[in-house]
Amino acid sequence: MIGPFTRRYAARRYVAKPSVVKRYAGIAGAAIGVLVAGAAAGVLAERKVTQRRIPTDEPLGSLRAKPRVVVADDSLELHAEVDELEMTAAVATPSARPPTLVFVHGHALNLDCWHFQRAELGGKVRMVFYDQRSHGRSGRSRPQQCTIDQLGRDLAAVLDELVPDDPVVLVGHSMGGMTIVALADQRPEWFGSRIVGAAMISTSAGGLKAGALGLPGLPGRFAHKLSPAVVATLARAPRLVETGRRASSDLGVVVTRAFAFGGPVPREYVDFVDEMLAATPFGVIADFYPGFDEYDKYPALAALSKVPTLLLCGANDLVTPLSHSRRIAEQLPTAEFVELAGAGHMVLLERYDEVNAALSRLIERTGPRVE
Repeated sequence: MIGPFTRRYAARRYVAKPSVVKRYAGIAGAAIGVLVAGAAAGVLAERKVTQRRIPTDEPLGSLRAKPRVVVADDSLELHAEVDELEMTAAVATPSARPPTLVFVHGHALNLDCWHFQRAELGGKVRMVFYDQRSHGRSGRSRPQQCTIDQLGRDLAAVLDELVPDDPVVLVGHSMGGMTIVALADQRPEWFGSRIVGAAMISTSAGGLKAGALGLPGLPGRFAHKLSPAVVATLARAPRLVETGRRASSDLGVVVTRAFAFGGPVPREYVDFVDEMLAATPFGVIADFYPGFDEYDKYPALAALSKVPTLLLCGANDLVTPLSHSRRIAEQLPTAEFVELAGAGHMVLLERYDEVNAALSRLIERTGPRVE
């Protein structure tokens, strides 16, 4: 449900005058200058990165499966892909098979962000990936449906369509973790029966101001400095915004590195994230933006207490700070809590090996061992 503030915010953005748009565009330009100064050290760090070998032969984001379509409750089509379990004698019977993993990505990303998890677990478990509404290859949503509660209903539709019978482990990053908590709020009876585990990576259950979220593109990358009203007004000038994002792409890479990662990483990782962010229209950012201020689902964590849970976050996360994961851990004392020193928000790339190991431990707690 969209609250009164959101309705006022939405109405306001449709009456913005061109002069106001230009004025806020000027504010945006000033914010760019602030970020340029702040990112100078990031430029130097980028040049000094010790290259880690990317642990798969496939280029980042190239792993694919046959497209599947899931129809949400508002008739929007969601793009999904399923990597099937390799059937061997060891998993010949259903009771011997590990649960299906369903991956839920974060704001302004797409299902490709799970590249290293997909590569590591491919064939060992059945995996479902999908693009959240208005992201990736999924359909563009009506603005009023761009809410965390709607994302929870979308996840329910994915489960009903692609995992109707098997036990499920949910894996969410950032807004994807919020989506899982929304589902727990809506379908608490599924946790402990249909849903047998959950991984919450770099996420929050509430109290996360929209202004704290890292957003894609320029001026998206400094929108955390601006108010929701300014973001709404900028959304009224999509050509101006998108032109600015393209013109400042080099700077954008530097800022992406600073906000997405906690330390030096291979340039391929930064480019990979930057491409996903830049592919998200600024209008989509504006549609979801006010919902983060309204999001508060701490009571729903009671459902997650019924299943083995993993909480993982980088200590240097600037988007969903570590304090949010710690607060969730206080309400889920039996969860495994993993804090990765020096890691940032895109920990699933930056520290993929430790994330994959933690996911494997979670799977072992919920079903047969993954070799």
